[in-house]
Amino acid sequence: MPLRARQRCQAALTAALALAAAAVLSAAPPASAADTWTEVGSDRADPLTESQGLTSVEVPANSANRYTGIGTIPVSVSSRGWNHVGDPDESYDGYYVEPYQADSGTAKMYRAQAPDGTWSEYVHTLASGEALNNSWDAISPDSQYMLSGEYGTMTRFLVFPTPGANKSTSPSANLPLASVVNLDHAVRDVQGCDFTSATTLLCSSDDPDGSLFGYTKPLLQIDLSAQPGTANVTGHVTALRQLPLRSSCSGTFEAEGIDYDRRTGTLRVIVVSPGFCVLTDSKTYRFTKS
Repeated sequence: MPLRARQRCQAALTAALALAAAAVLSAAPPASAADTWTEVGSDRADPLTESQGLTSVEVPANSANRYTGIGTIPVSVSSRGWNHVGDPDESYDGYYVEPYQADSGTAKMYRAQAPDGTWSEYVHTLASGEALNNSWDAISPDSQYMLSGEYGTMTRFLVFPTPGANKSTSPSANLPLASVVNLDHAVRDVQGCDFTSATTLLCSSDDPDGSLFGYTKPLLQIDLSAQPGTANVTGHVTALRQLPLRSSCSGTFEAEGIDYDRRTGTLRVIVVSPGFCVLTDSKTYRFTKS
């Protein structure tokens, strides 16, 4: 994903269209018979430390959720050019992974923390045609593979062995691309995904245009043909609903990271408010399945 300033610039070009459509389309019904997610509450999202992504934590037990934002990037990381962090994830057995990108270059980085607290960095050299953007990661329920996404209009997700959890990985070696998920419908500006089962993900899209699914900022469901691994799989895309777009300020919202907590069945999605209200009423919205 581009840096926030770059996103604001891009989103401003379509703000009028998005705002004009929001009142009508916010009540748009689900596009298919896929799951229905109902908003049940929200919490303020801090713009410095909770504005990019989030993940629930099962190991160790009773841990708080983890968030990312510009204020969570260690100086030792940003000083080497890794100045943007995306939506993280944590495996059910305690491996936590944050996705990083730089303003330029030929690589992206995943910063991983093992269950014993040790941090390591895994660098992936871009494959031919691969975008530099590194918006999110989503670890499969078996912990062995990790999906990751590029920004813009895309018809695929990338699949990597999960740093640390998959024993084929090493911080001293290139993190290889294992396979891809070929989507049956284009998606735009996906900011986060999380697994709800071995072959189903929910994703937050910051799509400012609305032409792909009939409304902007959709919550997407991706149903995979098989569990991700070393072989390519397909993904069936369904738009479920528009994410909440409420603020005291008018302007362009940003849909950010997403998390599904299997213990409670709660889905959380960050939506950053426009203009000055980014400081006052950005929210992490909570949903449950109806």
